[in-house]
Amino acid sequence: MNELANQIALVTGAGRGIGQAIALKLAASGADIVAVDLKPEFLEETVAEVRKLGRQAWAVAANVAEASSVDVAVEQILKDAGRVDILVNNAGITRDGLLMRMSEADWDAVLDINLKGTFLFTKALTRAFLKQRFGRIINIASVIGLMGNAGQANYAASKSGVIGLTKACAKEFASRGITVNAIAPGFIQTAMTDKLTQEQRDAIAKQIPLATLGTANDVAHAVWFFALPASHYITGQVLPVDGGMVM
Repeated sequence: MNELANQIALVTGAGRGIGQAIALKLAASGADIVAVDLKPEFLEETVAEVRKLGRQAWAVAANVAEASSVDVAVEQILKDAGRVDILVNNAGITRDGLLMRMSEADWDAVLDINLKGTFLFTKALTRAFLKQRFGRIINIASVIGLMGNAGQANYAASKSGVIGLTKACAKEFASRGITVNAIAPGFIQTAMTDKLTQEQRDAIAKQIPLATLGTANDVAHAVWFFALPASHYITGQVLPVDGGMVM
């Protein structure tokens, strides 16, 4: 399957979990991969697996929350790879806690990485996308940004912001053939959920109509769909990948 042949995809937070699954799914469909994470050693496995698929891969260290770091990274990426066709803003963190006890530092950290990071990478690549009159921007939001969740005010605010940013950019870029969409994962099996007890996992499953947690590959498949040439007439949309939690 080479639906994405001759395209270059940049994935932030590509060192593990959902980001790694996205990078490998796009590579399996023919795309070369620019894998971005805070530390290059996080990316060794991702880059090695991409190359096993016969695709080119670049490992790039960048702090998505710092404009100078993002600008330097994008300048180097465009120099080394030549262009970017697909941008997946996946990097994100949580710092959970009840609002009355939430520190300003925890609020800022989540908003800076989840929302500001999406803004910075999108902005840094906007001129290149506009010039080539093509681009696929896919932002990883969350069902928490659609429904809220107690103890996650910062995370909910950041992901709601990503959804609003997605829709605004979709309207700004549509005339140049650039689509902007978002994926809103629900409860996904990751290293974080692996630490939960079986009782906790069962309680989560009861909230999901399909009665099971999703996988990183479930999210990767949705990203792949939005990246396809055949999805050129879809923009400004939010696709929940949540087993039916949000209907």
